[in-house]
Amino acid sequence: MTSPYDAAKESFLAHLEMGKNASQHTLRSYSIDLESFKSFLNKEKITISSLGELDKRVIRAFLAHLSLSRASKRTLLRRLAALRSFFKYLFREEKIPHNPMEEIDTPKLEKSLPKALTYDQVERLLAAADTTTYLGFRDRCMVELLYSSGLRISELAQLNRSDLDSKNHSLRVLGKGKKERVLPITPSAAKWIEDYLSHEERNHDGQKHKAEVDKEAIFLNKWGKRITVRSLDRCFAKYLLVCGLPSTVTPHTIRHTIATHWLENGMDLKTIQVLLGHSSLVTTTIYTQVSTRLKKEVYDRAHPSVLKKKGGKP
Repeated sequence: MTSPYDAAKESFLAHLEMGKNASQHTLRSYSIDLESFKSFLNKEKITISSLGELDKRVIRAFLAHLSLSRASKRTLLRRLAALRSFFKYLFREEKIPHNPMEEIDTPKLEKSLPKALTYDQVERLLAAADTTTYLGFRDRCMVELLYSSGLRISELAQLNRSDLDSKNHSLRVLGKGKKERVLPITPSAAKWIEDYLSHEERNHDGQKHKAEVDKEAIFLNKWGKRITVRSLDRCFAKYLLVCGLPSTVTPHTIRHTIATHWLENGMDLKTIQVLLGHSSLVTTTIYTQVSTRLKKEVYDRAHPSVLKKKGGKP
């Protein structure tokens, strides 16, 4: 027999999917966080006959449990955010008499600034793939596009041929929350995509790849099917080793990098917000701090007093 909690959880997830257009990744994350809370209830043998019994004392006990089990602060905040959304939904649907989360404070998390690559590091990454091979040509094309447009890798994987407007150098992108935006791309990126789509080996089996199977997708894996985010991560990790970049660099670092470079070259924050698909300008303002930090690092390295200590000319 389904428990009141399980029934409420399924109802909540259905609401997110159907009413909020939440992605499968978001639904999985919420499900994991809510299952963690359920596991705590089972472990502590806390039985509930109605959802109203889940009061602030139970929630605080759960948070204490997470702290004692040495969960990271980020994990704790994610669990807490999931419970906030869950109980807000239950209260709105009149499944509970009051929202216990209104009495729970959220601990603050110190935000670390996103890392951005230097122009030299970007050049090394762009040059890492062996473009004399079909798969290497694909990889060079993907990195070029990531850097020119600030795409998320999930957005890159979803791209279809019909999304590309070669004449106007633009792409139609489906972002978070299934929000669509049109992105300009550089002539160089457009040329790389066109050449990849018309590559002579795309429609033929090779020693290390199969011919195109998915006729809609732009980027294909070695089996000729649409490339996955996991494959993109593996591919990216390989090139990090080739160029000697730190393992902390990720495909998302490229997104941070182009946003920082846009800002440094005079693009306004509102335009960057639109290009990146941020729902709030607050999210975009982080790049003003990144840009300031990078400029300070360059200043510190190039300052005459530093050069003099190193024996260089001021």
